[in-house]
Amino acid sequence: MLPRPITVADLLSLPEIDGTVESTHYAHVNRVIEETSVTWKLERRLLRQRSIDGNRLSDDMQFAYKQIVTGVEDGLAVCIDMAGAVVASLIAQPRGELGTLHLVDLRVDYDYRRQGLGLALACAAIGHARDAGLRAITAETSTQNDPAAEMLRKLAFEPAGVDAFRFSNHDLVKERAILLWSLPLE
Repeated sequence: MLPRPITVADLLSLPEIDGTVESTHYAHVNRVIEETSVTWKLERRLLRQRSIDGNRLSDDMQFAYKQIVTGVEDGLAVCIDMAGAVVASLIAQPRGELGTLHLVDLRVDYDYRRQGLGLALACAAIGHARDAGLRAITAETSTQNDPAAEMLRKLAFEPAGVDAFRFSNHDLVKERAILLWSLPLE
């Protein structure tokens, strides 16, 4: 169950990882604007009904995996296989100008959840960042992806910001924004 580097041969099996996100909670974002100050408050709330998002591996994400695995771009691409099948994967890219490693994608097949595979991959990324002398690791999650947010909290990531306009000018009204996370390593 140890993470290993993703090979070119593994690239074809990555879209088969069932990355479905199932959530019963979400992060409610409350923004208060008073003259020149803005305050954000995150509150974990129960969803009215269970959220299920297919979270398929997009063409852009498949391309990002390929670029890192083939060495065209710098980064970390690791996976975990069980019984000869890739069941979890992670890619991360260094942001040299910031001294950080950004977790681009982490997915664990639905049938293999709650076994520590995501934590093992994230810990591999943390070790990689420390070995590279980077100052922090960053990640992004949707307010609807409570399992990812809980895993990041478990790893001591801290909320670092909110992108309330990623998808539209009404993301907060739709209760779907992007949470920015950071794990200082120094």
